[in-house]
Amino acid sequence: MSEVNLAQARDIVAALRAGAVPRSGLEQIATGLDRILPVIEEELDEVAAGEGRGRSKWIRGEYGSGKTFATRLICARARQKRFATTEVQISINDTPLHHLETVYRRMMERLTTDAQGEGALRAVVDAWIFEVGEEVLRLKGIGEDDPQFAGFVEARLEEKLAELSVRNPAFSQVLRAYNRALGEGDYQTAQGLLAWLAGQPHIDRSITARAGVKGAVDGQAALTFLRGILTILRQSGHAGLVVVLDEVETVQRMPPPTREKSLNALRQLVDMLANAELPGMYLLVTGTPSFFDDYKGLKGLPPLYQRIATRFDETSRFDNLRALQVRLLPFDERRLVEVGRRVRDLFPSRAAERKAARVGDAFLRAMAAQVTRGFGGKVSVCPRWFLRDLVDVLDKVEQYEDYDPANQYELVIDEAALTPEELAARRGTEPAYPETRETEEADGASTRRLDG
Repeated sequence: MSEVNLAQARDIVAALRAGAVPRSGLEQIATGLDRILPVIEEELDEVAAGEGRGRSKWIRGEYGSGKTFATRLICARARQKRFATTEVQISINDTPLHHLETVYRRMMERLTTDAQGEGALRAVVDAWIFEVGEEVLRLKGIGEDDPQFAGFVEARLEEKLAELSVRNPAFSQVLRAYNRALGEGDYQTAQGLLAWLAGQPHIDRSITARAGVKGAVDGQAALTFLRGILTILRQSGHAGLVVVLDEVETVQRMPPPTREKSLNALRQLVDMLANAELPGMYLLVTGTPSFFDDYKGLKGLPPLYQRIATRFDETSRFDNLRALQVRLLPFDERRLVEVGRRVRDLFPSRAAERKAARVGDAFLRAMAAQVTRGFGGKVSVCPRWFLRDLVDVLDKVEQYEDYDPANQYELVIDEAALTPEELAARRGTEPAYPETRETEEADGASTRRLDG
């Protein structure tokens, strides 16, 4: 574990206090990823080398095995290698997988670079246009005050997007109009055009008319626009783009027609990567074993299943980590205690001696055992609650001299605060998802309207 600064430690603890995965500093508390990370970093290097095709990695693991944690750590490592990254959490209502225009919009909203952080799309596009201008300066030997400069820049923009313009001229039209609006100081129009390019709906017609485009980005156009974003990233000095599609197992709770559309969306992405249509893209998809193995998951679309299927032995000792599909092992109490030890050690404290004395390894082991019992012995679903409770204990040790968790800590579980998976483990039942029936009815009604 590397050194952690105070601000980073506070951010990590604040996220765990809220039961969330930290946005940064994940290497400080990572366990169980030592074998997978080096392989993925090698694959990222291959994508960055510009060998044409993008890559995908499909990460399977039970709830609580750390899939979201793993993808965020991979994204952090990727940004250190000059990749941009974006994370999309698939959900039935907010970001359904079969609505590619919505998935694309979320990608653009959460586009992240090492220099700009999240929301980096404008900075990426502006850097690309600046680089185009620099090329014109070098090639033509004229300055920005030359009357011909703007025309040369537009011509150079068109050259760089020539292949993309054949597939979808709207992308380059909007970029040209965006560049003109910036040059004219019309920042409101420029902002609106960039929002349209990012898939935002309801952009005023007076703005899109400046670029000669109509309507909004639809599902098929979204994939072409994604290729355009990849082109801009590569041409502006980025190694590529890591795209995370998290929690794709939610498609299993969709009605059959919608589920098939969602799986087809994944198949399109896989085929485009295989056909070198998304160069510079590294796709990370996470899901539970049932998503990968059941007929409500990948097996529901045989062409997709045939591409992704991977054989796993009973033991993980010789897992092929270069296969498209890799598995994360569930937490056990040893790993739970190890993570607890790391959180304790980085927890910012003005009473370090008291923290060390009151929250020792023996207490961590006892606490891990108690939390595990509270969730029916299923340690795999415990990490979120365990770490949230541990931060609560550390807070109290920090604030009260007479608080001794060995004698005063008691596991109290508010079932209303549990996820469906955690509640099912606690009760010994199957997870219940209350949104499913309502969503199925709404989706069915929508399908009837479209068909009728």
